Amino acid sequence: MKTDNAALLDFEKFMATRLKASTDFVEGNFDSLKDLSVTDDPATIFPPNGIYISGVSQVNNFNKKGASNFLPHAENEFEVIHQDASDSLAYWTGIQRSSVKMKGQDAPVIFNLRVTEIFRKEQGSWKLMHRHADKLAE
Repeated sequence: MKTDNAALLDFEKFMATRLKASTDFVEGNFDSLKDLSVTDDPATIFPPNGIYISGVSQVNNFNKKGASNFLPHAENEFEVIHQDASDSLAYWTGIQRSSVKMKGQDAPVIFNLRVTEIFRKEQGSWKLMHRHADKLAE
């Protein structure tokens, strides 16, 4: 992928929107993530439990169900290690650190995840097409 400086600046600005959608997700709201997700295949997610999901509707259904496990008042941040963008593809890789409230749990649950996300342009907007997240070693 050849870096496009204008695309990279655009993607860096977009990452604030991506972080907000992630925080909404870990507070039980799937809508922001759905708005940032691709509408045409391919779409994949490799969640921390080791499975994989493929297909737009399957990924959206999985994410909607996942968001329903969370409650409001999360703390969530991205530690971006590397990111890049061309005119049509972009990615970031790093650590997602979250302290969340989950249904059925009295105490906050801590998630520290290694994350790689890939985006493509759809109708002029960055859309999430792939997420791979797994547990960061202690």
